[in-house]
Amino acid sequence: MDALQRIRESFEESIAVKRQTLDAAAPAIARGAGLILDCLLGGHKVLACGNGGSAADAQHFASEMINRFELERPGLPAVALTTDASTLTSVANDEDFAEVFARQIQALGQPDDILLAITTSGHSRNLLRAVQAAHERGMGVLALSGRDGGGLATLLEERDVEIRVAGTSTARIQETHILLLHCLCDLVDRRLLGRDD
Repeated sequence: MDALQRIRESFEESIAVKRQTLDAAAPAIARGAGLILDCLLGGHKVLACGNGGSAADAQHFASEMINRFELERPGLPAVALTTDASTLTSVANDEDFAEVFARQIQALGQPDDILLAITTSGHSRNLLRAVQAAHERGMGVLALSGRDGGGLATLLEERDVEIRVAGTSTARIQETHILLLHCLCDLVDRRLLGRDD
């Protein structure tokens, strides 16, 4: 197979996964944006976490909230729990890697804050512990997942929202997670700025 054909196949696969996710998850995306908006309007914050590429997505989301997405507006309170190397390595060394996000949530999370948990598999122990810690703190959870949602999906409560990507390839799920995050940012901005047209 030549390089151009392989590139075309990657694009087509990505488009197909996005289309399937749109058909299956559009209402969940709208509910997720509402969850974030209610949190922010209530004077609360979003704590975001994930591993690997999903850690980068958590940071991406926090930067879009704190700085701006596409419209000028004041910064919105969001924290990526993936960025403090001293805290992450301290908890991983002294406790267990499974506690690196939960420990931060226990210290920083407040009732009615939101945990944005980003995962392609739903099986990472540190994300499962993060969801448990968020619930213990009275926080809601917005989960971006893939495949069958994994163990994370089984931990979600009634007020939580899961936006599941209709795919099995980690790369295609991650590509779609970026689009989902941009949809969430766009909906939040438009509602906050009264441009809900």
